[in-house]
Amino acid sequence: MVNAIDIFSGFSVNDIDAARDFYRDALGLDVTEGPMGNLDIALPGGGHVFVYPKPDHTPASFTILNLAVDDIDAAVDELNAKGVVTKIYDDDDLHTDEKGIARGRAANRGPDIAWFRDPAGNVMSVLAG
Repeated sequence: MVNAIDIFSGFSVNDIDAARDFYRDALGLDVTEGPMGNLDIALPGGGHVFVYPKPDHTPASFTILNLAVDDIDAAVDELNAKGVVTKIYDDDDLHTDEKGIARGRAANRGPDIAWFRDPAGNVMSVLAG
């Protein structure tokens, strides 16, 4: 077994300044800058995410970060007020309301959830905790 002293995830972005502003200002997370142009995002549960610049970045098409909240409607309203677009899926398999929230609880299909993208195009979500 590997004796890890810490475990964290990471992902790339194509514009580290836009990422810093987005994660700090739009999402309200604690973001610090690292010595080599990377970012460290402190998560509310005590973990960290490593964000690094990559000029040839390709956006993640899967959800890389999930933000659990007490009130999804209030969280989506706040994100939308900051210019974050929450309705990114519009197909026959996934139905969202006018706010971009898939109401899974009402249909016993999981939590209420809304997806959005960071400035680098990575997919993330806000969901009812």
